Amino acid sequence: MNDDIIQAIEKQKENPNLKYRLKVRTEVFTDLLFLTLFDSETSVSKNLQILEAMFEELSDIACWKPEKPCRKLWKNYVEKLPEILKKLNKDAEAFLKNDPAANSIEEIYLSYPGFYAIVIHRLSHEFYKLKMPLIPRLMSEYAHHITGADINPGAQIGESFYLDHATGTVIGETTVIKNNVKIYQGVTLGALSVARDLRNIKRHPTVEDNVVIYANATILGGETVIGANSIIGGNAWVTKSIAPNSLVSNISQVRVKTAENV
Repeated sequence: MNDDIIQAIEKQKENPNLKYRLKVRTEVFTDLLFLTLFDSETSVSKNLQILEAMFEELSDIACWKPEKPCRKLWKNYVEKLPEILKKLNKDAEAFLKNDPAANSIEEIYLSYPGFYAIVIHRLSHEFYKLKMPLIPRLMSEYAHHITGADINPGAQIGESFYLDHATGTVIGETTVIKNNVKIYQGVTLGALSVARDLRNIKRHPTVEDNVVIYANATILGGETVIGANSIIGGNAWVTKSIAPNSLVSNISQVRVKTAENV
């Protein structure tokens, strides 16, 4: 092996804290956390001890700054788990209520990508609120890889959230979604522009209670508010606030072919 090549590669490895095993271990941690909360054959007490040890391992890798005692966050996190699970059970009920293809509540927990995406979001969001570095983002990207839904862990999502199909959905960091909202595949809740100096500014929309957003709609901007009880039709493009009880649609023209226009 050419020593010059080895030295050149090592010289370019400038980030001493970039350890890819953090990504792998976070995915294992996420899977075990999911099983602990939902699987009837998994011991809660036993697995919480295992999860604590795994969290300490993750903390040692992710929290390289000694002034940030990440290990101390676990107790606060565990105290939130019953509340998170209560919200998730309401989410599952929303799926059963809204999806005519759902045959049982078990089917939703076991096979629905939209529900899985919500589970991992709620679990990662709590770490985000505790200012845990890297871990919440790695959890959300794991769910993104599995479900096709890209939900930033910073997004605030209310109760009874229904995310149908999940594939292609993008929900930005400063998005606020309130209660009883239904979103279909391909929806983007994004920013009007992307620049580093917007980091601490609300860049993404607010969606009020009881809103339905159909497939491939795009809603942009931190000042954009979708009023309560509104319906946003498929493929709509929205960059300004919508009053409550509104119906927004993207109307396409349909023409019947004739000999003259063929």
